Amino acid sequence: MPLQLKKHRKWLIAGTALLLTATPGFALFGLGDIVFDPTSYASLVSQLTTLETQYKMLKNNITHFSFKQQWQTTLHTLENANVANMFGETAGIKIALNSNSPSTSSTAWKTATISMNSGTSSYLQGQSLGSSRMSQLAMIETADSISPDCLTAVGQYRSNRTENATANSSLLSSQFDSTDGTNTEVQQLNLLNAAEAQKLTEMQAQGTLHTCLAGQMTVANMERRNAAVEDLNTAVFVQQQRATNDASAARESNTWQTYLP
Repeated sequence: MPLQLKKHRKWLIAGTALLLTATPGFALFGLGDIVFDPTSYASLVSQLTTLETQYKMLKNNITHFSFKQQWQTTLHTLENANVANMFGETAGIKIALNSNSPSTSSTAWKTATISMNSGTSSYLQGQSLGSSRMSQLAMIETADSISPDCLTAVGQYRSNRTENATANSSLLSSQFDSTDGTNTEVQQLNLLNAAEAQKLTEMQAQGTLHTCLAGQMTVANMERRNAAVEDLNTAVFVQQQRATNDASAARESNTWQTYLP
Protein backbone atom coordinates (compact mmCIF):
# COMPACT_ATOMS: atom_id res chain seq x y z
CA MET A 1 0.00 0.00 0.00
CA PRO A 2 1.41 3.42 -0.88
CA LEU A 3 2.69 5.50 2.00
CA GLN A 4 0.30 8.32 1.16
CA LEU A 5 -2.77 6.02 1.44
CA LYS A 6 -1.53 4.65 4.76
CA LYS A 7 -1.33 8.17 6.17
CA HIS A 8 -4.87 8.99 4.98
CA ARG A 9 -6.10 5.75 6.55
CA LYS A 10 -4.49 6.59 9.88
CA TRP A 11 -6.05 10.04 9.88
CA LEU A 12 -9.47 8.59 9.04
CA ILE A 13 -9.28 6.03 11.86
CA ALA A 14 -8.10 8.69 14.30
CA GLY A 15 -10.87 11.07 13.26
CA THR A 16 -13.54 8.40 13.63
CA ALA A 17 -12.30 7.45 17.10
CA LEU A 18 -12.26 11.06 18.13
CA LEU A 19 -15.80 11.55 16.85
CA LEU A 20 -17.02 8.61 18.92
CA THR A 21 -15.57 10.26 22.02
CA ALA A 22 -16.68 13.75 21.08
CA THR A 23 -16.32 16.51 23.66
CA PRO A 24 -18.30 19.75 23.89
CA GLY A 25 -17.50 22.26 21.18
CA PHE A 26 -15.79 19.81 18.75
CA ALA A 27 -16.57 20.39 15.04
CA LEU A 28 -17.64 17.35 13.00
CA PHE A 29 -15.43 16.42 10.08
CA GLY A 30 -13.46 19.60 10.49
CA LEU A 31 -16.46 21.79 9.63
CA GLY A 32 -16.58 24.64 12.11
CA ASP A 33 -20.29 25.41 11.75
CA ILE A 34 -21.56 21.95 12.78
CA VAL A 35 -20.89 21.27 16.46
CA PHE A 36 -22.11 18.38 18.60
CA ASP A 37 -22.24 19.39 22.24
CA PRO A 38 -23.69 16.72 24.60
CA THR A 39 -23.87 19.25 27.48
CA SER A 40 -25.94 21.67 25.42
CA TYR A 41 -28.14 18.83 24.25
CA ALA A 42 -28.84 17.76 27.85
CA SER A 43 -29.61 21.38 28.77
CA LEU A 44 -32.04 21.66 25.85
CA VAL A 45 -33.83 18.49 26.94
CA SER A 46 -34.09 19.89 30.49
CA GLN A 47 -35.54 23.16 29.18
CA LEU A 48 -38.07 21.33 27.07
CA THR A 49 -39.11 19.29 30.11
CA THR A 50 -39.52 22.48 32.15
CA LEU A 51 -41.60 24.11 29.42
CA GLU A 52 -43.79 21.03 29.23
CA THR A 53 -44.33 21.14 33.00
CA GLN A 54 -45.20 24.84 32.87
CA TYR A 55 -47.58 24.23 29.99
CA LYS A 56 -49.39 21.53 31.94
CA MET A 57 -49.59 23.81 35.00
CA LEU A 58 -51.01 26.70 32.95
CA LYS A 59 -53.47 24.35 31.31
CA ASN A 60 -54.64 23.16 34.70
CA ASN A 61 -54.94 26.77 35.91
CA ILE A 62 -57.33 27.75 33.15
CA THR A 63 -59.37 24.56 33.45
CA HIS A 64 -62.53 25.46 35.41
CA PHE A 65 -64.67 23.44 37.75
CA SER A 66 -67.94 22.49 36.16
CA PHE A 67 -69.60 21.17 39.33
CA LYS A 68 -69.01 23.98 41.83
CA GLN A 69 -72.54 23.79 43.18
CA GLN A 70 -71.55 20.80 45.30
CA TRP A 71 -69.84 23.28 47.66
CA GLN A 72 -72.59 25.91 47.69
CA THR A 73 -74.26 26.85 50.97
CA THR A 74 -77.25 29.05 51.72
CA LEU A 75 -76.89 32.58 53.05
CA HIS A 76 -79.39 33.00 55.87
CA THR A 77 -81.18 36.32 56.10
CA LEU A 78 -81.31 38.00 59.50
CA GLU A 79 -84.95 38.69 60.30
CA ASN A 80 -86.04 42.01 61.77
CA ALA A 81 -86.87 42.14 65.46
CA ASN A 82 -90.55 42.60 66.30
CA VAL A 83 -91.08 44.00 69.82
CA ALA A 84 -94.55 44.21 71.37
CA ASN A 85 -95.70 47.68 72.40
CA MET A 86 -99.05 47.53 74.19
CA PHE A 87 -99.03 50.94 75.91
CA GLY A 88 -96.01 52.70 74.40
CA GLU A 89 -93.59 51.19 76.91
CA THR A 90 -91.24 50.00 74.16
CA ALA A 91 -91.72 52.94 71.79
CA GLY A 92 -88.66 53.16 69.53
CA ILE A 93 -87.15 49.84 70.60
CA LYS A 94 -88.19 48.09 67.39
CA ILE A 95 -86.74 50.88 65.25
CA ALA A 96 -83.54 50.91 67.29
CA LEU A 97 -83.05 47.15 66.89
CA ASN A 98 -83.57 47.21 63.15
CA SER A 99 -81.83 50.40 62.02
CA ASN A 100 -78.78 52.53 62.70
CA SER A 101 -80.32 55.33 64.77
CA PRO A 102 -78.42 56.41 67.92
CA SER A 103 -80.98 59.08 68.85
CA THR A 104 -83.86 56.60 68.65
CA SER A 105 -81.90 54.11 70.76
CA SER A 106 -81.29 56.69 73.49
CA THR A 107 -84.93 57.83 73.59
CA ALA A 108 -86.27 54.28 73.51
CA TRP A 109 -84.02 53.21 76.39
CA LYS A 110 -85.20 56.07 78.59
CA THR A 111 -88.84 55.25 77.81
CA ALA A 112 -88.44 51.57 78.62
CA THR A 113 -86.59 52.01 81.94
CA ILE A 114 -87.52 53.35 85.37
CA SER A 115 -86.76 57.05 85.79
CA MET A 116 -85.45 58.57 89.01
CA ASN A 117 -87.80 60.98 90.78
CA SER A 118 -87.09 64.64 91.34
CA GLY A 119 -85.97 64.16 94.94
CA THR A 120 -83.20 61.73 94.06
CA SER A 121 -80.66 64.43 93.35
CA SER A 122 -81.01 66.17 96.74
CA TYR A 123 -80.98 62.81 98.52
CA LEU A 124 -77.78 61.63 96.82
CA GLN A 125 -75.98 64.89 97.55
CA GLY A 126 -75.66 63.77 101.14
CA GLN A 127 -74.09 60.45 100.18
CA SER A 128 -70.35 59.90 100.04
CA LEU A 129 -68.48 58.31 97.16
CA GLY A 130 -68.17 54.54 97.59
CA SER A 131 -71.41 54.31 99.54
CA SER A 132 -74.14 51.86 98.60
CA ARG A 133 -76.40 54.47 97.03
CA MET A 134 -73.63 56.17 95.08
CA SER A 135 -72.50 52.79 93.72
CA GLN A 136 -76.04 52.09 92.60
CA LEU A 137 -76.11 55.45 90.85
CA ALA A 138 -72.81 54.69 89.11
CA MET A 139 -74.16 51.36 87.87
CA ILE A 140 -77.35 53.00 86.56
CA GLU A 141 -75.43 55.72 84.77
CA THR A 142 -73.07 53.17 83.21
CA ALA A 143 -75.96 51.02 82.04
CA ASP A 144 -77.71 54.09 80.62
CA SER A 145 -74.60 54.82 78.56
CA ILE A 146 -73.83 51.31 77.29
CA SER A 147 -77.31 49.97 76.63
CA PRO A 148 -78.41 52.54 74.01
CA ASP A 149 -75.13 51.94 72.18
CA CYS A 150 -75.89 48.23 72.18
CA LEU A 151 -79.33 48.88 70.71
CA THR A 152 -77.67 50.93 67.97
CA ALA A 153 -75.03 48.24 67.34
CA VAL A 154 -77.67 45.55 66.91
CA GLY A 155 -79.74 47.78 64.63
CA GLN A 156 -76.69 48.74 62.59
CA TYR A 157 -75.71 45.09 62.14
CA ARG A 158 -79.19 44.16 60.97
CA SER A 159 -79.32 47.13 58.62
CA ASN A 160 -75.88 46.44 57.14
CA ARG A 161 -76.73 42.78 56.74
CA THR A 162 -79.68 43.74 54.56
CA GLU A 163 -77.65 46.26 52.56
CA ASN A 164 -74.85 43.74 51.97
CA ALA A 165 -77.19 40.95 50.85
CA THR A 166 -76.95 41.91 47.17
CA ALA A 167 -73.14 42.05 47.19
CA ASN A 168 -72.91 38.75 49.05
CA SER A 169 -75.29 37.04 46.66
CA SER A 170 -73.43 38.42 43.64
CA LEU A 171 -70.10 37.14 44.93
CA LEU A 172 -71.61 33.78 45.77
CA SER A 173 -73.06 33.50 42.28
CA SER A 174 -69.71 34.31 40.66
CA GLN A 175 -67.84 31.89 42.87
CA PHE A 176 -70.08 29.01 41.86
CA ASP A 177 -70.34 30.00 38.21
CA SER A 178 -68.96 27.24 35.95
CA THR A 179 -68.51 29.25 32.75
CA ASP A 180 -65.17 30.40 31.32
CA GLY A 181 -65.93 34.05 32.07
CA THR A 182 -65.30 33.69 35.81
CA ASN A 183 -62.82 30.82 35.84
CA THR A 184 -59.58 32.33 34.64
CA GLU A 185 -56.80 32.42 37.19
CA VAL A 186 -56.91 36.22 37.55
CA GLN A 187 -60.69 36.20 37.89
CA GLN A 188 -60.56 33.54 40.59
CA LEU A 189 -57.94 35.54 42.49
CA ASN A 190 -60.19 38.61 42.27
CA LEU A 191 -63.06 36.58 43.71
CA LEU A 192 -60.83 35.44 46.56
CA ASN A 193 -59.86 39.06 47.31
CA ALA A 194 -63.52 40.10 47.26
CA ALA A 195 -64.40 37.27 49.64
CA GLU A 196 -61.63 38.33 52.03
CA ALA A 197 -62.87 41.94 51.92
CA GLN A 198 -66.40 40.81 52.77
CA LYS A 199 -65.04 38.64 55.56
CA LEU A 200 -63.17 41.63 57.02
CA THR A 201 -66.33 43.75 56.94
CA GLU A 202 -68.27 41.02 58.73
CA MET A 203 -65.56 40.63 61.36
CA GLN A 204 -65.54 44.37 62.03
CA ALA A 205 -69.33 44.42 62.38
CA GLN A 206 -69.23 41.51 64.79
CA GLY A 207 -66.43 43.21 66.69
CA THR A 208 -68.86 46.04 67.45
CA LEU A 209 -71.33 43.52 68.83
CA HIS A 210 -68.62 41.89 70.93
CA THR A 211 -67.74 45.29 72.38
CA CYS A 212 -71.38 45.75 73.28
CA LEU A 213 -71.47 42.37 75.01
CA ALA A 214 -68.34 43.22 76.97
CA GLY A 215 -69.94 46.47 78.13
CA GLN A 216 -73.11 44.69 79.23
CA MET A 217 -71.04 42.14 81.14
CA THR A 218 -69.28 45.02 82.89
CA VAL A 219 -72.59 46.41 84.11
CA ALA A 220 -73.79 42.96 85.17
CA ASN A 221 -70.56 42.37 87.07
CA MET A 222 -70.89 45.75 88.73
CA GLU A 223 -74.36 44.85 89.95
CA ARG A 224 -73.25 41.46 91.26
CA ARG A 225 -70.23 43.00 92.96
CA ASN A 226 -72.36 45.66 94.67
CA ALA A 227 -74.78 43.00 95.87
CA ALA A 228 -71.93 40.92 97.28
CA VAL A 229 -70.42 43.94 99.04
CA GLU A 230 -73.83 44.88 100.44
CA ASP A 231 -74.15 41.39 101.89
CA LEU A 232 -70.72 41.56 103.49
CA ASN A 233 -71.35 45.02 104.89
CA THR A 234 -74.64 43.82 106.38
CA ALA A 235 -72.90 40.85 107.99
CA VAL A 236 -70.28 43.13 109.54
CA PHE A 237 -72.95 45.55 110.79
CA VAL A 238 -74.96 42.74 112.41
CA GLN A 239 -71.85 41.36 114.10
CA GLN A 240 -70.96 44.79 115.49
CA GLN A 241 -74.48 45.38 116.81
CA ARG A 242 -74.65 41.97 118.45
CA ALA A 243 -71.40 42.68 120.23
CA THR A 244 -72.73 46.02 121.49
CA ASN A 245 -76.37 45.11 122.23
CA ASP A 246 -77.23 41.94 124.09
CA ALA A 247 -80.21 40.39 122.31
CA SER A 248 -80.28 37.12 124.22
CA ALA A 249 -83.58 35.70 125.47
CA ALA A 250 -82.35 35.88 129.10
CA ARG A 251 -82.74 39.67 129.09
CA GLU A 252 -86.03 40.07 127.31
CA SER A 253 -86.65 43.48 128.87
CA ASN A 254 -83.76 44.82 126.81
CA THR A 255 -84.69 43.18 123.50
CA TRP A 256 -83.07 45.03 120.68
CA GLN A 257 -85.93 46.49 118.63
CA THR A 258 -83.80 47.55 115.70
CA TYR A 259 -82.19 44.16 115.18
CA LEU A 260 -81.17 43.45 111.60
CA PRO A 261 -80.95 39.70 110.88
